[in-house]
Amino acid sequence: MTGRTERAVLAGGCFWGMQDLIRKQPGVVSTRVGYSGGDTPNATYRNHGDHAEAIEILFDPTATSYRDILEFFFQIHDPTTRDRQGNDLGRSYRSALYYADEEQRRVAVDTIADVEASGLWPGKVVTEVEPVGDFWEAEPEHQDYLERYPDGYTCHFPRPHWKLPRRASSTAG
Repeated sequence: MTGRTERAVLAGGCFWGMQDLIRKQPGVVSTRVGYSGGDTPNATYRNHGDHAEAIEILFDPTATSYRDILEFFFQIHDPTTRDRQGNDLGRSYRSALYYADEEQRRVAVDTIADVEASGLWPGKVVTEVEPVGDFWEAEPEHQDYLERYPDGYTCHFPRPHWKLPRRASSTAG
C-alpha cells in the first residue's frame, strides 16, 4: 500500500449489506456508513431528509480502481429499481454515485454505459450520478452492523451473472 488513498461515496440501498461486502474487496482500506445526497444538516437515522443511506470507501488506488469498486457495486445491488432495494422502499434506498472529481464522474458515466450495453441487468439503470456533498456519519449502532449481527438483515449479495464484461472501447480505468 502506498499510504495514499482515494475516496468513493456510493448509495445502493440499506448501507449494512453494502458495507459488509465492499469492505472485503482487495484495496479497500476502510468503510463507514452514513447519509449523503440530501440537504439535511447533521443527518441522522431518524432525521435524514432526502439523504440516501450511503457508504464512504477509502481505497488504495495502487491495489484497486474506482472502476473496480463500481463494477462490484453494480454486482451487489439492483441499479434498475428506482428508490428500492429488496424490501426497502423510498428515496433513502436509491442507487447513486457521488463523484469527488471530474475523473470519477467520467468513470461513473462510462461504467453505467457499459452496464446498459451489456444487457445483463433486468432493466434500465436508474443510478443517479451527482457531485459528492456532505457525508454525515451514521450512528455507531449502524457501523459494521453485519459483523456484529451476522444473521442481520441484508438485501445485498454478489450476483455472478451480473459480472460486467469489459468492452474494448471503454475509456474507464
